[in-house]
Amino acid sequence: MPANSWPENDSYNELDPLNSLFCDLSTSEEELEEETPHSMTLPSRFQGRRRKAALVLTMVWSGTIALHLVSWGTLFVLGLTTILGFHALVLVFARPKRYPEQVQGDLPSVSVLVAAKNEEAVIGRLVKSLCSLEYPDEQYEVWVIDDNSTDRTPQLLAELAQEYENLKVLRRKPDAGGGKSGALNQVLPLTKGEILAVFDADAQVPPDLLLRVIPLFQRENVGAVQVRKAIANAKENFWTKGQAAEMAFDTFMQHRRTVIGGIGELRGNGQFVRRQALLRCDGWNEETITDDLDLTFRLHLDNWDIECVFNPAVEEEGVTNAIALWHQRNRWAEGGYQRYLDYWDLILKNRMGTRKTWDLFLFTLIMYILPTAAVPDLVMAIARHRPPILSPVSGLTVTMSMAGMFSGLRRIRQKQEFQLSTYLLLLLQTLRGNLYMLHWMVVMSSTTARMSIRPKRLKWVKTVHQGKE
Repeated sequence: MPANSWPENDSYNELDPLNSLFCDLSTSEEELEEETPHSMTLPSRFQGRRRKAALVLTMVWSGTIALHLVSWGTLFVLGLTTILGFHALVLVFARPKRYPEQVQGDLPSVSVLVAAKNEEAVIGRLVKSLCSLEYPDEQYEVWVIDDNSTDRTPQLLAELAQEYENLKVLRRKPDAGGGKSGALNQVLPLTKGEILAVFDADAQVPPDLLLRVIPLFQRENVGAVQVRKAIANAKENFWTKGQAAEMAFDTFMQHRRTVIGGIGELRGNGQFVRRQALLRCDGWNEETITDDLDLTFRLHLDNWDIECVFNPAVEEEGVTNAIALWHQRNRWAEGGYQRYLDYWDLILKNRMGTRKTWDLFLFTLIMYILPTAAVPDLVMAIARHRPPILSPVSGLTVTMSMAGMFSGLRRIRQKQEFQLSTYLLLLLQTLRGNLYMLHWMVVMSSTTARMSIRPKRLKWVKTVHQGKE
């Protein structure tokens, strides 16, 4: 991390057991942008991602081909399917958590952070809602980091700062780097909140958001909380309807994973992080394209828990066409896969604990390994004139997706009276959502292959927001 991103603190290293993750700096040309000066350095942990990805790809492809050639290949796949099926049953029948609804004692201070770049279409609406939250004014502040915007965002923020006393604006210089992570790291020393709430510029939040989320931090080992993301323009077309179902499914699975002692994950928009936990993890990582997913791993490696809740929810704009979806999901997939390449040794050392490590292994198998293995499996199936050997696992994965998505959509509507027509509507949404989710197979398999061949180039691709309700 840049030295000027942090306040001076003599005891900082003592509070940071993961500080070794970011030491031993050395240059690696394959990891840098073409226009990045060669004098810049990267932490050694984040080097060699292409070589690691190539090794994993080789292992997955050769292992899948071997399953077609050995006599016990089918038995191995059936055994794996049984293990995943048992894990799925544990998730389904896990009893949901009950969370405290009020803070016992004084409310902690909260700093609300928004990193914005060229967000004139949405920044005004967001600032007004964040500055009007139901929380004691002296106990929370709103920081907007203007990342050198070239549209009317600076002028709008200047006008809003005159209207709202608890709004503070930090303007970044043109040469400031690190993307969203860099912006958040730069403002961190200026904030005072015990809890840091991070939102995207297109977020739409309910007035009682803080009062409903902050009580979850009363459990001392909770390092972060992620609220459900909802799609504000869900009714627009097939793509936005699919994203709405996807978010419901994601929250359901994350919530159930935390119930059984597994891993909860941050999703960027609507994430709350305990300051103590963030400092011990050395802040936001500026060498990744998905700061939320990277921070998820580092929090768990430092033995913090992350809670994921259905309500309240934060709304955001869904992308409205296939091209925008492709770019966005490729970034998510690459960032998600990247963290395994960065922290694989710490994961294998069981730094997260047995339950979390086991949960992570099964999640990795479903999300990354199976889509990658699908390509050689299909090739071998065609060559040998037989069904794909991974069909049982793939069938179980689709079944889990259907059940999880239906349950997630139903959970969102839990206050409504359920009739036959409601169940039919949920079933239709589930079928459409799973059809939409097929794009992940293509995204995951192509991403793992691309990362094995092309040099990594750190890019933060902006998603354009239109201000849609």
